Amino acid sequence: MDLNLTGKTVVITGGATGIGRAAAQEFLREGARVAVLGRRLEPLEEFAREMALEGFTVYYESCDVTDLEKVEGYARRVREKFGSLDVWLNNAGVAVNKPFLDFTREDWEQICAINLRAVVECTQIAARLMKEQGSGVILNASSFCAKIPHANGVLYAATKAAVSNLTRSTAAALAPYGIRVVGYIPGMVVTPISEEMVAQYKEKFTKDIALGRLGRPEDLAKPLVFLASDAARYITGIDLEISGGKFTVQDCAMPWRFAQGEQA
Repeated sequence: MDLNLTGKTVVITGGATGIGRAAAQEFLREGARVAVLGRRLEPLEEFAREMALEGFTVYYESCDVTDLEKVEGYARRVREKFGSLDVWLNNAGVAVNKPFLDFTREDWEQICAINLRAVVECTQIAARLMKEQGSGVILNASSFCAKIPHANGVLYAATKAAVSNLTRSTAAALAPYGIRVVGYIPGMVVTPISEEMVAQYKEKFTKDIALGRLGRPEDLAKPLVFLASDAARYITGIDLEISGGKFTVQDCAMPWRFAQGEQA
């Protein structure tokens, strides 16, 4: 399928690691021009060097997504450099897991600033530029915790539930300007943000997934590129679950035991 992304300009927050990195690679391979930003310069430089070996150029800048002025300036520079802003991927996020009563105001302010406030502000930044050209796609990273929260990630889950709601409301608010807004819900994907939990609970996580394995960033990359393309032009205001069938049934591991000849 020709996704017609050649020459489109894509901005990805948190685009040098994990899901953002895999999506950036896929957009580049589909012919898009990719700009990434993140807090740490070293991963951005490393990613740009890696993509240069494949013949691709990545426009990057070290910037905290909570710094509204810097993000806004970067967005303007991206449009000035490439002439358009076609896709904005709100991928940056942070997770803090601890007993609920141990959370501090500082924890809440950090989680809310990165996972929610920055998504709102980046959506406004992108939408103002997209409105001028009459088209655009904004993709928001939600989480399975927006559907079924876990007890030690209370604040993370709350912000991701808010992001899912924001996806629906902004999809309607921005539709008159030719802008689609779509969310995505990863399952348990092995990324820098989850690797510590995965190391401790890999077997537990895997048994809840119908496909019988944890996700990889590249499992999300192609679906995200599809959602950003004109092939998905009638999709807006929803969260696409990309989870390998997490919690499809109460015991996802049981069919695997049946397949191996066990009776229960």
